[in-house]
Amino acid sequence: MKKILVFAGSNSLNSINKKFAVFTAGKLNDVTLEIVDLNNFQLPIFGIDLELSQGIPNNAMLFLEKIKLSEGIVLSLAEHNGSYTSVFKNLMDWISRIDGKLWSNIPMLLLATSPGGRGGSSVLNAAKDRFQYMGGNVVADFSLPFFEENFSKLGFKDEELSLQFQEAIHTFNSML
Repeated sequence: MKKILVFAGSNSLNSINKKFAVFTAGKLNDVTLEIVDLNNFQLPIFGIDLELSQGIPNNAMLFLEKIKLSEGIVLSLAEHNGSYTSVFKNLMDWISRIDGKLWSNIPMLLLATSPGGRGGSSVLNAAKDRFQYMGGNVVADFSLPFFEENFSKLGFKDEELSLQFQEAIHTFNSML
């Protein structure tokens, strides 16, 4: 079975993106899931002076190891002001100091959701654009608008969204 790393780009204890990532990963076939929480990988705010004086924090090295040991990644990005959350951007900044191609060409299913109508599409687009330079292999993506209205543990209430979601799952499964 393929080992899939599952997480949200958020440190919210009630993250809708974590709920969405875990729900999505549960739809994959013949995989073992490793669900991680960014709260378990606390890091100081990146700065070159801090890196030079104290080195790379252990949590950055541990998270990179989790990426490298996975055979697929399901990541749902929360959006703050149209971009990554601070905690996620900080994690990438630290890990990229160890390996600039931190995503290691591992197949990724990239997700985003939000309470609003754009469904985190700005952060999703930013990630798709940026990750390609960081060893990202985004094989499928999906944005879910109006999380509270559209999401149910039984599936999506909107048929068109459900079809798009199933297509993303199918594409990702086929690339594992």
